[in-house]
Amino acid sequence: MPIVASFHLTRYPWRHALAAMAGLPTRQRALTAVPGLRFARQLGTGRGSHMGLGADLCRWATFAVWDDESALDAFLDTSPLAVRWQDQGDETWSVRLAPLSAHGSWGGARPLAEIEARSDPDHDDDHDEAPVAVLTRARIGLRHWPAFYRSVPAVEDHLRHQPGLLAVVGIGEAPVGLQATFSLWRSTASMGAFAYRGSAHEAVVRRTRAEGWFGEELFARFRPYASCGTWDDTDPLAVTRR
Repeated sequence: MPIVASFHLTRYPWRHALAAMAGLPTRQRALTAVPGLRFARQLGTGRGSHMGLGADLCRWATFAVWDDESALDAFLDTSPLAVRWQDQGDETWSVRLAPLSAHGSWGGARPLAEIEARSDPDHDDDHDEAPVAVLTRARIGLRHWPAFYRSVPAVEDHLRHQPGLLAVVGIGEAPVGLQATFSLWRSTASMGAFAYRGSAHEAVVRRTRAEGWFGEELFARFRPYASCGTWDDTDPLAVTRR
């Protein structure tokens, strides 16, 4: 059976927010014992759709890679963490992700290595009209922090004007320096129009490579094929199923 990834987003009421933050290291260690789980990260989130500085202490995310769908099913059915999302969260949203392409590493691990070995992320089908999810993650070199965060507003402004964007959230393992984004798009074509075609994002990507901003990075695309719950009161993928 093919590997599967998942992304989970939970908003807690304030009475549970500090406990969610304090328990992050314990929950991360507990995930290492989950059967069939290849890789997982517990992540903080930015405010709203912002990807720069600032955090939403009530909203937390989890990204995971599984041996197969049955391992993910077992986790959602029996894990205390998954139960906590439902019992304590004001709102929770989860999506199952079929990996399409990947390159790079995360904390020295290559969680999508078998996909990376057979994919070419620079040559995905730009005419694919199915929805696509994109995960980008980077460890930013300390001396490049100012340049990186100065570049964020222009990219965010351009991103918000993309008609093909369904949803986006800034995520990370630390308030600065270990940054990531998870975004959903109507199609590969709409995502490519933002990422590569003369955009502010493309200009920043060229700078990161020319000036060596990132000590480590991961870029992955997925086919989101099943979702449940809500994200800001709606399932962003619902519009693609109409």
